Amino acid sequence: MLHLIFQSVLEPSVLQRIGSGDDVVFMENAVFRLYKENILSAELLKLLKNDIHLYVLNEELETRGIEKKELVLGVKVIDYLALAQLTETNTLISSWN
Repeated sequence: MLHLIFQSVLEPSVLQRIGSGDDVVFMENAVFRLYKENILSAELLKLLKNDIHLYVLNEELETRGIEKKELVLGVKVIDYLALAQLTETNTLISSWN
C-alpha cells in the first residue's frame, strides 16, 4: 500500500495504519516531520525497522530549504518519476490530508 502524507501535524493514528511492506511518501509540510530531532523520529525509525519504506520528494525539500543530512536516517529522497513508479506498483493508495 502507498501512503501519501500531507499533514503537517501527523496524527498517531495515521502511523498505526501503516503496515510492513508499505511505502510512505511525505509531501508538502509533512516533510518537516522527517527531521532527525523531531518528536516523531523514534516512531519513524520503528517504521523503517518494520520493512516500511519512507520517501520524500526532492522538490519538497528544496522548496523548504531542508537538506538530506537533516532527515531521519533511512528516509529516501525521490523525484516525481519515482513517485509515479510507486503509484504503479501499489494497487492501494491512501492520502492523508
